[in-house]
Amino acid sequence: MDSTEIQDVKRIIRESEAVSGLETLGLGASHARFLNLPFYQTGQVHKEEIGPADIAIVRGLLEEIGPQLVFVAGDLSDPHGTHRMCKEAIDRALEGLPGTRPEVWLYRGAWQEWPVTEATWLVPLAQEELRLKIQAIFKHQSQKDSAPFPGAHDEREFWQRVEARNKETAAVLNRLGLAEYYAMEAYVVA
Repeated sequence: MDSTEIQDVKRIIRESEAVSGLETLGLGASHARFLNLPFYQTGQVHKEEIGPADIAIVRGLLEEIGPQLVFVAGDLSDPHGTHRMCKEAIDRALEGLPGTRPEVWLYRGAWQEWPVTEATWLVPLAQEELRLKIQAIFKHQSQKDSAPFPGAHDEREFWQRVEARNKETAAVLNRLGLAEYYAMEAYVVA
């Protein structure tokens, strides 16, 4: 179990990496929001169940921002369960959200893939856009090389899987006779 001090150091590292990734994409630190949800604050790999405090924090941000789209990690089979739990917190926060409900788009992560036939939206990426995406991934140094859960049955680093996946998605669509793109991201609307 990590001490409170170690948890703080880890949080600061991950927040700094996230801000650095945003800056790579041309956004400033003011665009970052860190919710520090209570379910995550165990100091262990195992997390608590999603509770009312988690839902209230997420709902508060949704009410403040009023997004039309919410992007959520779609790799719901991640071994530590954090992505699945974050999606649960978002889904439960959306249940009581007044006004127009935003669309939730799941993106592919390290542990879960889906074929292009299951995608709701396919978004083309130019070579420069994919390069920037990979550079932003590189900013998450604490999750590279020796990350405790590098991905199911795939020894490649996450950036290598992302590059191959996005290029292959575009290649599949090209083979089907659709427009040719350098790379493509596939989303599923939840």
